[in-house]
Amino acid sequence: MIKAVIFDLDGTLLDRDSSLKLFIEDQYKRYSDKLGHIPQKEYISRFIELDNKGYVWKDKVYQQLLSEYSISALTWEHMLDDYLNHFPNHCVPFSNMEYVLKELKNRGIILGMITNGFTNFQWSNIEALGIDEHIDTVLVSEQEGIKKPHIDIFLRALKRLNVKAEETVYVGDHPENDVLGARNAGIHAIWKKDVFWGENFTDEYAIDDLKELLLSIDTDKKPLIKS
Repeated sequence: MIKAVIFDLDGTLLDRDSSLKLFIEDQYKRYSDKLGHIPQKEYISRFIELDNKGYVWKDKVYQQLLSEYSISALTWEHMLDDYLNHFPNHCVPFSNMEYVLKELKNRGIILGMITNGFTNFQWSNIEALGIDEHIDTVLVSEQEGIKKPHIDIFLRALKRLNVKAEETVYVGDHPENDVLGARNAGIHAIWKKDVFWGENFTDEYAIDDLKELLLSIDTDKKPLIKS
């Protein structure tokens, strides 16, 4: 019997690709007097490339961009601060996110979240999505002092939710940090498919849309997934 579902944030509940593109477009326009000599599409494309799905922090991204395009009128510190302050304004959820969270709560499922990242920034994004009221416990790697795929952060989430591994489903988009990390802790795992990983990773238990999660979980039976 499944009692809890734990989610990843970026790439699972938060459509980070769409959110990031909206943010970059807005930032480019706001600083057009200093970035206008760079074609917008080129700037956005290079930013996304350097960002590497969020696995390169923005200090490095901005340092590289300013260097490559010889931008002297801006500092990477200023641009990073702008990113921290404005990105949450562009947060886009994946389709059916709110419906799925509410439906799981209606079924009596406890909800948790484990996300790698900086505490204040991730909480700003969680609040921007309006999902903090649905999640019973949130673990952010910076605050916890440990990050996925380390087994201890998964075990810590189980303890806070007061559930056993076999009673829990974890949903995430990263093959190693999310899927394998959860399974190493004995937790059932579902891969939220991401084409970025598609060439190198496949999994028997995967979903394209969050709504499919509801079909994979039956509170009275063993879920249609494995650990």
